[in-house]
Amino acid sequence: MRWTLKPTPDLQKIKHLSQALQVDGVIASLLVQRGIETFEEAKNFFRPKLSDLHNPYLMKDMDKAVKRIEQAIENGENILVFGDYDVDGTTAVSLMSSYLHSYYPNVATYIPDRYAEGYGVSFQGIDFADDNGMTLIIALDCGIKSIDKVEYAKQKGIDFIICDHHRPGDELPDAVAVLDPKRTDCTYPYDELCGCGVGFKLIQALAGNRGQTITDLVTYLDLVATAIAADIVPITGENRVLATFGLDVINTFPRPGIQALIQNVKKQKLTIGDVVFQIAPRINAAGRIYHGNKAVELLTEFNLEQAQEFAAMIEGLNAERKDLDKQITTEALMQIVSNNEQERFTTVVYDENWHKGVIGIVASRLTETYYRPTLVFTKSGDKLAASARSVKDFDVYNALEACADHLEQFGGHMYAAGLTLKEEQYSGFKQRFEEVVRQTIAPELLVPEVQVDAEIDFSDITPKFFRILKQFEPFGPGNMTPVFLSRGLMDTGYGKAIGADETHLRLFVKQGDAEGYAAVGFGLASKMNIACSGKPFEAVYSIEENEWNGNVSTQLRLRDIRTVE
Repeated sequence: MRWTLKPTPDLQKIKHLSQALQVDGVIASLLVQRGIETFEEAKNFFRPKLSDLHNPYLMKDMDKAVKRIEQAIENGENILVFGDYDVDGTTAVSLMSSYLHSYYPNVATYIPDRYAEGYGVSFQGIDFADDNGMTLIIALDCGIKSIDKVEYAKQKGIDFIICDHHRPGDELPDAVAVLDPKRTDCTYPYDELCGCGVGFKLIQALAGNRGQTITDLVTYLDLVATAIAADIVPITGENRVLATFGLDVINTFPRPGIQALIQNVKKQKLTIGDVVFQIAPRINAAGRIYHGNKAVELLTEFNLEQAQEFAAMIEGLNAERKDLDKQITTEALMQIVSNNEQERFTTVVYDENWHKGVIGIVASRLTETYYRPTLVFTKSGDKLAASARSVKDFDVYNALEACADHLEQFGGHMYAAGLTLKEEQYSGFKQRFEEVVRQTIAPELLVPEVQVDAEIDFSDITPKFFRILKQFEPFGPGNMTPVFLSRGLMDTGYGKAIGADETHLRLFVKQGDAEGYAAVGFGLASKMNIACSGKPFEAVYSIEENEWNGNVSTQLRLRDIRTVE
């Protein structure tokens, strides 16, 4: 693993901020690294306010979207709320449908079947709308490239409003309104919203027409925060405000569906990380193993007992998902070895029997083993479908674009994408993708990197220091958990491998006469010989609260350790 120490920011800026905030130099340095240089900017960072949210009408086509929905309500039209089957899509559908239902009855929801229909707007969904007399479809977290589908709907007298956050193609669908802050002609001040976030801006605009204020919409932010966490969008700007208030709702008064899921998480207070690793996989499991409709049913259910029944079913689906994920990952790793592909620049594996619902998770697992751009394919109808995952700083979407002549369709982001191709295109694509990545990836990107914010001594970790550090939350892209480097560390003799398969490392670490800390390193058991050699070592780590049996203590989350150089 590469350790990269971030450059020390301008010392004058650190000094100025340190004095203005009455904090030590390390805290001031962390803030300046995040682009926070004044007292006012720090105040906005540490104390996000709902009033910091932008006017939704700054988003292109927002006026058209609101006008068309108001017209539909006035005319008594049937509205279909359509969304993707992942967490962002199902939370967005739950958000939009439950808001509209609060004052208008003629609203139905539709989540496409991952296997029968695939990603995004589908012809079957439009046929469903047509068969049920629906004249307006609001598509969330999808639709930005659905030019043919929107045209098909138009021929049937069905209008579309698209709320998406994916990159548009050269041409936009001919919808009544296309809300997407990534549109090149959209000047909305923040373009990193998730699909559910774009949906929230639409209900924010609708609410204004009904005399509601932003405080009336806070109850919907548990859904938005869940989507922000699951979709790994930057937790900066508007997303930071939405995530902060949404987490507060999750921890104080969540909707019954989320409350029922939290009951399976043995923790008093959830962080964004808990939402990512505990709540999101459960919501996702519905669409992966069975049908995304079940997630919407859970998230829009207002009877707690009924929600608990849905949550119990989803818990079972999640257990099944875990088993499949483990089995397919093992098979994929064996395939790489048997094909002698350990030294390639890419991982591309395929088995027609792999479960389509977990190939994205498997792709992520494989990048943990072979750190390189990864695609996992399976059979989907008469085509092959894949999930792509990338490594830090490499744009897999651009790489796929360079292979477009081998693909039927593709879409996604810099770090994650989905694609389909014909079976006969597979070997040509695999070869081309390898060539593209080999020619464009910088060699150092194939080595995992840990970016270190600052070098500190254990004596710097005072109660005030940690108290302020916790206020940097919620963490995520754009505001990652600070990582520190400390040297001259010793384990006090408590070092041992832990976990069911003993792959994790637990230590009690001291540095000189300063207070020592329990330290946990996931996947670091192989470094026990360094930590327990009786010689000093250095470590990169983040500082966290450990909650165990009602006791809360400060512990170090080790990222890596090495002998003193």
